[in-house]
Order: sequence, then structure tokens, then C-alpha cells
Amino acid sequence: MIEAMPIVSASTGLHETLALLTSQLHPDANHKEDLVFLKDVFSEKSLSYLMKIHEKLKQYEKQSPTPVLHSASCLAEDLAEELQSGVMEDDERELLLLLSTPHLKAVLSAHDTVAQKNFDPVLPPLPEELDDDLEEESVKIVRLVKNKEPLGATIRRDEVTGAVIVARIMRGGAADRSGLVHVGDELREVNGNLIIHKRPDEISQILSQSQGSITLKIIPAVGEDDRLKESRVYLRALFDYMPFEDKATPCQEAGLPFKRGDILQVVSQDDATWWQAKRVGDCNLRAALIPSTQFQERRLRYRMKMGSFPTAVSPKTPTYDRADREDCDSEGTLNGQDIVSPKSKAAPAFCGHAFSWDFYSAGLRRSFRLKKDRQSSPGEPRTPDANQTDFLIYEEVTQYLPRRGERPRLIVLIGSLGARVTELKQKVITENPRRYGVAVPHTTRSRKSHEREGVEYHFITKAAFEADIQNNRFIEYGEYKDNLYGTSLESIHSILDRNKVCLVDVQPEALKTLRTAEYKPYVIFVRPRIHNSQCKKLGSSSSLSVGITEEDLQEMMQSAERVDERYGHWVDYILVKEDPVSALAELQAVLQRVEVESHWVPVCWVRT
Repeated sequence: MIEAMPIVSASTGLHETLALLTSQLHPDANHKEDLVFLKDVFSEKSLSYLMKIHEKLKQYEKQSPTPVLHSASCLAEDLAEELQSGVMEDDERELLLLLSTPHLKAVLSAHDTVAQKNFDPVLPPLPEELDDDLEEESVKIVRLVKNKEPLGATIRRDEVTGAVIVARIMRGGAADRSGLVHVGDELREVNGNLIIHKRPDEISQILSQSQGSITLKIIPAVGEDDRLKESRVYLRALFDYMPFEDKATPCQEAGLPFKRGDILQVVSQDDATWWQAKRVGDCNLRAALIPSTQFQERRLRYRMKMGSFPTAVSPKTPTYDRADREDCDSEGTLNGQDIVSPKSKAAPAFCGHAFSWDFYSAGLRRSFRLKKDRQSSPGEPRTPDANQTDFLIYEEVTQYLPRRGERPRLIVLIGSLGARVTELKQKVITENPRRYGVAVPHTTRSRKSHEREGVEYHFITKAAFEADIQNNRFIEYGEYKDNLYGTSLESIHSILDRNKVCLVDVQPEALKTLRTAEYKPYVIFVRPRIHNSQCKKLGSSSSLSVGITEEDLQEMMQSAERVDERYGHWVDYILVKEDPVSALAELQAVLQRVEVESHWVPVCWVRT
């Protein structure tokens, strides 16, 4: 039953009246279901919001916010003439001077321009009659006002009925913001033009070229509700992607180009083939399409099966040929079967302490080789890249800022030929030994008279060294002049446990071992700057040693390219070494930022 309504005044708002009505609904035995239904309807927040919007619009109409006049410039000129026609007092002379200033004239002119302009969108009238073949169907007329931005929706042709169906709604686009277009809706007309017999690309062109008001005639999808829930999944891209080079994308204009290392926020994974994502840092709020991990991996495997993909998988930009497109159905999904890809073969590596990749002269060649990869112990936390990656696609990441009391992050320096990473590392530690420390290596050679145990090296027997190898205690190790050298995990822990930042320079292959939640390493790739002119003439200002040949410079450039190609996806910062002084200052600044700023790290490093 409904009790007597309280008296409401003319000033009572519509949403307040609705709230009073809801409070007076008390279901009785005879009409319980009906009144419960009414109460649920009136209590909906969305209805309350609509009532508030209605009131605001009514208040806007009553106020009639129109400019008082639209000819302020003319009025100011008339007033100036009037003042000049007679004897002026001081205040009148001051007013005349003010009206004559160019700034005020510009302000008044701008005011008149705005006051004479109508900023309300001009919408065409709704059609009074519907087509005969649509009379029995539920037809929705949707009118959108858009600027030069894309509509934010993709369409496809239904293979059975031939109907044009809305395939995707891009998060943040005009269609998504309107809330009027949904996935599965059938599109019949665009601005009064039938599009039943047009191709999807022709329809997309019509929509993209339309400006201002767009009127769509739609058959709503039955039971469809595709409102996107924005997720908080962040991925680091491990390869370059250009949608206009990808023939498999359902809409190249809707694709998101990105570079290796870009952070992508995935806002929708509803489609198993094409995810919707935004690049972190972009001002564009509209999401775009990126290939899903599963789809990217499947088509790369297919290309390997067809023999059109190199066996050594690299993060360079993949190009997609006709085979990719022929293996895709109308939705862009692959039908090809997965195949097992061969593992990439890593180049030989070297121990990174006493004998690094530093290039001292043309005659020095690396003879200190890594004997074998360290095998991780069972149960040790590993990143996805370290234990099962065949293809470099994405890595899920999150922002991480070390908290007070936590152990510092491990700083890992890798370098290409000629970078002199060990020399750079030692300078950092020498200038601030209280804050930075180095992992002291182990060796089987005899201790020299000036050397101290645990300072320059840990001196152990060959038997003990080989036992440590069997127990997986070394990050890397190698042999030089019949002596064994190696960097142990224990030496790293000894520095970190003293709350000091540990700097290690290792071969890039060791990153597979160090990229764990235990160390949370920050990886810095040091490479020398090599100008083209240096290949012809070696200047004395170069940080490189005198006597380096053109062949040596080419080898150094190739070394940097190899490191970047094979391990660049694990690098957090690239330091291009111009000279020792500037390189040291830049490295010190980077190390300070690592301690006080948040950085993107694999999500498995912070999840417990």
C-alpha cells in the first residue's frame, strides 16, 4: 500500500520526491510483489542519477545563461568617442586610456566572438517512420557526437547471415563513453545510408570520415552487456609491433604500435586473440588492439613450421607475410597447429670480474670462457623468461619501490666489447665504499704477497672450487691460465646482508640466474659510444684506447648489437659511455634513482 504522501513544495527536487515516494512504499499481502518491484526500481542509483541530471538541465534552462551583449567592442568605441567630445576629468581620462589599450581591445573582441557563437551541437531530427522490414524488430537509433577521433569500435561480417556486427568496443573511445553501442549489435544504417551490402572496410571508412553527428540504426544484441571493466594488468613489451605491418589485425587503424620495453596496461582480455591495451604515459584515453600472448606465440610457431621464421628467436620486429593471413579465419584467430621450436643458442660468455669484455688493445683476445651454465636448484623462484621462454612476447610487471628496512636491489652491470665495465664499477665503489660493495670472486691461483684474503679474492683449492660448482654456488665461473675464477652467490649475499648496494659485472647469460625475487636486480647495459667518424679516424678525445683498428671498432659495434638483440629485453637502463668522467656521473645518478624511485619489475618478484 502507499501511505499519504507528505506535502512537497515547488522547490522540492525530482530526485527528492522520488526518495519520498520510495519511503512510502509498504507492501501488503495483496500487492507485495508489485510494490517490491516498484521499490527496487525507484531505489536504483542510476534512476536517482538521471533525476539529478534532469534537475540540473531544468535549472540551466531557467537561468538562460546567455551573454548580456555581443557587441562589447562597439560599445567601448562609442564610449571612447563620448569621452573625447567634452572636457575630461582625471578618472575619465584614465578610463579612456584603459579603453585604448590593445590588450583590452583584444579581450572585448574575443568576448564578442564567443558571445555570437552557438556551441550546442546541431542534431538532425529522428526519423518518423521505420522501414517495413524493421517494424517487427527492436530498432535502436543511436546518435553520437564525435570529433576527429576514431569511433572506437570494430565490425565484422557474420558468415551465416551476412549481417554487419559490432565486434569490439574500444575502452575509452566515443562508442564506449556513450554506453549506447554494444558488442553483438547489428548495424543497419549509418547517417541514413544502408550498409547491408557494403564491405566492413567501406563501412569503417564512412565512420572514420564522419564528423560531428553520427546517426546509427542498430538492432540491439539480445542479452548483450559488454561494458568493459578496466583491469590493472601491466605488461612489458618484449618485441616491437607495428599494426600497419600486420595483415592479421582485424583493424589496422585500431592497432596499438609499441616498442620493446614499453609498458602496456591491458584493459580487456575478453577476446582471446586481440587484447585491448593502452601505453602507460600516453595521453590518449582510448584503448587499442594488441595481439594476445597466445595468438602471438601460435603464429610465430606457425611461421617456424612454415620455415619463414629464424631459428634463433629474437625480439626484433616481426613481419607478417601471406602465410599469417591465410592461416587466419574472419576473426583473426589461427588454425595452425603448434610445433616445438628449437632453443636459441647463446654465444660463449666470460667471467665478469677480473677478466671482462673490456677492450684494452687490439692484440688482447678473450680466452677466459664460461664452462657451463649454472643449473638452478629445485624450488628456486625463477621468472618466466628464465625457465620456459621460446618467444619474447610480454612480461607481466608491477611498480616496485624498496621499503625501509628491505635489502637493497642488486645492481647488475653488463657490457659490450670496449665498455670497461669493471673499471667503471670500481670507481663507483672507491668514491663511496660505505654505500657500495663488490662481490669478491673466488680463485684457485696462489695468493700474491700484496693480496689479502677476502679483499681481492677468496683463495680456495681446486677441489673446493669444483665442489662449489657441483653445488651450484657460482653465478658464473671460468678458467684462465690453468686457474679457476668464479663469482659466488654467497659473496653477493655477504654484501647485501650488510645493507650495502652490491654491484656485479657479469656476462649477460648470468641474468637467467640473477633475475629472481630474491635479488630484484636492476640491470644496466654499458656500451661505448662509437661515432662513424671513428671508423675512419680515431681521435685522441675518444675514451677508447689508442691503437684500435677499424676492424676492432666494427667488432665492438657488433658486440653491442648482439648483447642488445639477445638480452636487451632484460635491461632496465642503457648507459652509452662517452668518456669515463661523464659515464661515472651518469651511473651514480642512476644508482641514486634506483633507491628512491619506483620502477617496473616482474610481478612475480613482489607477489607473495
